[in-house]
Order: sequence, then structure tokens, then C-alpha cells
Amino acid sequence: MTFGAVITDAEGLRLTSEEKNLFRQMNPFGFILFARNIDTADQVRALCDDFREAVGRNCPITIDQEGGRVQRLRAPLAREWMPPMEHTGRAGDQAERAMYLRYRLIANELFEMGIDSNCAPMVDLARDDTHAFLRNRCYGTDPKRVSKIGKAVAKGHLDGGVLPVIKHMPGHGLSTLDSHHDLPHVDLTQEALEQADFAPFRALNDLPMGMSAHLVYDRIDPQPATISPMMIGLIRKTIGFDGLIMTDDISMKALSGTPEEIGRQALVAGCDVVLHCNGTFEVRAKVLDAAGEMTDQAQSRAERALAMRQKPAELDIQAAEAELSRLMGGQVYVG
Repeated sequence: MTFGAVITDAEGLRLTSEEKNLFRQMNPFGFILFARNIDTADQVRALCDDFREAVGRNCPITIDQEGGRVQRLRAPLAREWMPPMEHTGRAGDQAERAMYLRYRLIANELFEMGIDSNCAPMVDLARDDTHAFLRNRCYGTDPKRVSKIGKAVAKGHLDGGVLPVIKHMPGHGLSTLDSHHDLPHVDLTQEALEQADFAPFRALNDLPMGMSAHLVYDRIDPQPATISPMMIGLIRKTIGFDGLIMTDDISMKALSGTPEEIGRQALVAGCDVVLHCNGTFEVRAKVLDAAGEMTDQAQSRAERALAMRQKPAELDIQAAEAELSRLMGGQVYVG
């Protein structure tokens, strides 16, 4: 069964008959959840069942559950976390272990609700002028430290039965604009980028899935990375990432054109699957139709990624929380 080259979403808390028919026909690779799709734990599990029943397989269902500002599951369904930058700062030399435990607990929450993928780790390097939409979501400013923390975050997911999605390749930390609204530009040489921003992605290039960045790297290529064959080639060859590359959301304002046009451009550039969020039913259908099925190479990467899903290792939640509290000096959660 060849997958459709799209990860998409749904309008509400359960699938409509129209959505079920569309997904049955187009067979998207997977799905993503937003706050509008979340009410109770039982409802989330039922919606995940809807998705999988519609496509007739155990498709991946992902979410943005970084903790801090970006977490779709909120209390009382999930723990409320401080921003990652604050968490790693408080943990100091124990940041790797603290972040492992944080995301092992997050993975447990996700898996219990039927969600088996998460858009993390985010290993973009923070700068003094990194835009506020991104900065406190970062793990730090040093490539080696960020790489080690990123590996711990990825392991926390995998140990919990959840596929990690590394983002935003090949590095978003130099952005001084919010790509949800504008197209950021980066004015550094490839050599400088390889020494800093590209380094954490190279260190984690064995992860199953990764997300592209909607940035222009002016000294390399004038096109945004998501739709640039040169930049996707750089991710493959220079960074050495041979996992499944999904785009960041193609409905973000950083990219120009209709979602179906952008989706086709991204696939031609070398992305394996298009992430399309927050569109109307009609636009979602157009994107699915325009993207079509995965290429043979993309299908192979998708199957390799899915093969990395595993039964969660046993977790003593109370012990994990107690250890994390010790590492964090007693302050772990917010709210």
C-alpha cells in the first residue's frame, strides 16, 4: 500500500463522514492534532481510532507537544511544562537527564491517548536576536550541548513508543522573523552554518523523521529551504539525514502560492511528505490530490520510520517525577 504524500488534520473532535471518505480515498501518510481536536482523553483516543479506521492501517498520528508555549495537550489532560530554554537552564549540567525524563513523561501521556509521534526535538540554536516565537523553545546556544540534549529528548520519545520529529532542518535559530507570518532570511556562509546551526542536525541524522524550515539561506540558494532542491540536497548530503523529511506547515505565510502549489514544489524539491494544517475541507482535498502518492524512495523512508515504533519500555511514573524534581531543584511544572 503506497501512502499519500501528505500529513493533514481534521476540523473537530471526531471525523465527519466527508473527512472519512476523503481520507479513505486519498490515504494520507498520517495526521496531526491541534487544540481544536482535543477535549477529553477518551475523545482523543476515539479520534485517533477514526483516523486509523479511515485509512485502514496503523498510521502515525503526531502533535506539537514541546512543553511551554507550544503544547496542544493542556491540564488536566497533560502536565504543564516550563519552556524548554528555562528547563535546560534550571537543570544546568543535568540537562540531558532532565530533558530525557521530561519527554519520557510526555511520550507516556501521548501514547496513552493513541498519539505515536511528536514534533520534537527542536535543535535550533538560540541567538540573542532569535525571534521570540522560537527562542525560548530552544535548548541552548552551544551546538554540542544542544546535540546532546536533542539525543536525550529523542531517546525519551522512542523509549515511550513515540516517533520523534527533529526540527527545523537545517536550522531556524538565526531567524529574526516569525515564519508563521513572514519569510526569514539568513545571511551566513555555508561554512559558518556547518560549524554551528547544521551541527546538531548532523549529530541526530539517524532519527526517523525530520521537518524542514521555511527560511531562505541567501548565500546558498534564493528559495526557501522547504521548496529548494539545493537545500534539501544539503540536508541529505552535508547533514547526512536519510530519514523521512516532512515540510513545516505549508499554510504558513512564509511561503507564497496556494497550498497545493507549495505542496507540489516541496515534493519536487525532495521533501518526502507535505504537512498541511488548518485549511478548509476543500483546500485539504486539493492538497491531497495535488501531492498524490509517495515516491518509491519516500515510501521506503516512511516504512523505515514506522518500523522504529516500539512497545513502550516500562515506566515508573512516580520515580521519574521524583528524579526530575530533584534534578530541577523542586520546580518542574507550571500552573
